[in-house]
Amino acid sequence: MTENRIKEIVAKYLPLENLKSLQISDNRIIAEFEQISENKQISEKLKQELATLFPEKKVNLLFTQKISSNIGIKETEKWKIGGVKHIIGVASGKGGVGKSTTAVNLALALSDKGLKVALVDADIYGPSVPTMLGYEGMPMMSADGVHFSAFNNYGVESVSIGSLIDRDTPIIWRGVKACGAIEQLVTQTNWGEIDVMVIDMPPGTGDIQITLSQKINFSGMVIVSTPQDIALIDAIKGINMFKKTGIEILGIVENMSYFICPHCGEKTNIFGHNGAKETAEKMGETFLGGIPLNMEIRETSDSGTPIVAANPDGEQAASYEKIAEKIMLKLGV
Repeated sequence: MTENRIKEIVAKYLPLENLKSLQISDNRIIAEFEQISENKQISEKLKQELATLFPEKKVNLLFTQKISSNIGIKETEKWKIGGVKHIIGVASGKGGVGKSTTAVNLALALSDKGLKVALVDADIYGPSVPTMLGYEGMPMMSADGVHFSAFNNYGVESVSIGSLIDRDTPIIWRGVKACGAIEQLVTQTNWGEIDVMVIDMPPGTGDIQITLSQKINFSGMVIVSTPQDIALIDAIKGINMFKKTGIEILGIVENMSYFICPHCGEKTNIFGHNGAKETAEKMGETFLGGIPLNMEIRETSDSGTPIVAANPDGEQAASYEKIAEKIMLKLGV
């Protein structure tokens, strides 16, 4: 009944055929429109009427346009990355949701399953892989003067833009230069034979993300979000952007899913409950699993020994291992 009533109101302002999805929760309404530009005046009137009818819910309207298949580049001009069987991206619609921590621990979990794994830190404006894998401040080397030699820590081959710049130096690059640096990292590194390459993507849905989506032959994308409504809105944008560039969504990971008090054992849903799982179900995507908000995950990442390596038999590591197993099934490896 609620959904039908919302659609009746929407139809007064916008064509229903452009309503791609409608998500209704206890405290929020998210309506996504496709192939239509936003008119601020109409949007405000629609939001006001919905807010009046449902005062307990916050209303969000999303507008997406079709992404051209040749935004400045030809779709066939893929970067040549030799020796790599599968490439998966770990992405998020916004920063601060634990995407890099997820990428690093996922790479280690895949390696623990017997795969040869590579990790590329493409989060060019906030590279954190060198810190998490314990080679911060170490310069990149080259054995032949032509190709980079990847770092090998905890059984994972990895490279990062963070190894090429000073830690405290901000990178003030436009998209073309940033993508050029990432291209060097992935195409001019001597990887050897790799089963799965994990790419820690920059957060967001801008020019760099679109270019990487078109230039790299991804086997799929993993989306990281928290259960929080505002993070899920951006996650939806990310999912739709990657799907429009032809990349399969392997699934959604809910990071900071819950907190268990180390003293009393009480479980608290600090950022909400099951938001990513419900979003995955409504969008027809796979929910890969939840990662708890845990002090040990943060401490081991900061110390250069990620939780999957520091405590491989612990509950937190098991969360990443289960997600890795689901991804392996998706990839057929």
